[in-house]
Order: sequence, then structure tokens, then C-alpha cells
Amino acid sequence: MTTRLKDIAKACKSKNAGPFHVTLDIMFDDAALFERVRATGVIRPELIASLYHVPVEQVQFTEYRPALAWKATIARRIPSGAVGDTDVYGAQQHAPLLDIEIPL
Repeated sequence: MTTRLKDIAKACKSKNAGPFHVTLDIMFDDAALFERVRATGVIRPELIASLYHVPVEQVQFTEYRPALAWKATIARRIPSGAVGDTDVYGAQQHAPLLDIEIPL
């Protein structure tokens, strides 16, 4: 059985990490569920690179078990506030995370 991340995570969000980067956060509020998801090995730098079409070497990835969370930082395609930027705060960049399939 698989489930989508949006159905089990406490939060999936994104925000600016300065004008040139976006940080993506995946957080849980249940330690046992976090560990089950962690054990699948699905959430990793290679997945973020694939979802956001960036080289894996450009994904700064951190698993932070005490907070039941993962964080990834990637470069923005367009600097925040530049001509053509459609998300000045980087707050809508988390959408690709929502449909990650987790085999539980």
C-alpha cells in the first residue's frame, strides 16, 4: 500500500532562504510515522533533485530526527523579486512534495 506525503505529513512547506534559494520542509508530528517513512528511504536528495529538475549536487539536504523533519535547500530559477518571478516569497514551491508516494 502506498500513500501520498500530503496525507501523512504534518506539514510540507517552502520559503525563501535568501533571494537566490528556496528551502523545502517536510515535517511530522508522530515519531513512529516519521521513522516508518524514514525507513522507506524515499525522501532523499535524489528525489528532491528529480522533482525540482536540479543536479543532486545542488541539493543541500538535512534529515533532522529530533524535529521529525527533512529540509532541502535548492537554488531558485529566478531570484526573488526579479522580473518574471511569480512567487516572491517562495511559499508555493512545495507543491511537488505533496504527491510523493510513500510505501507504508
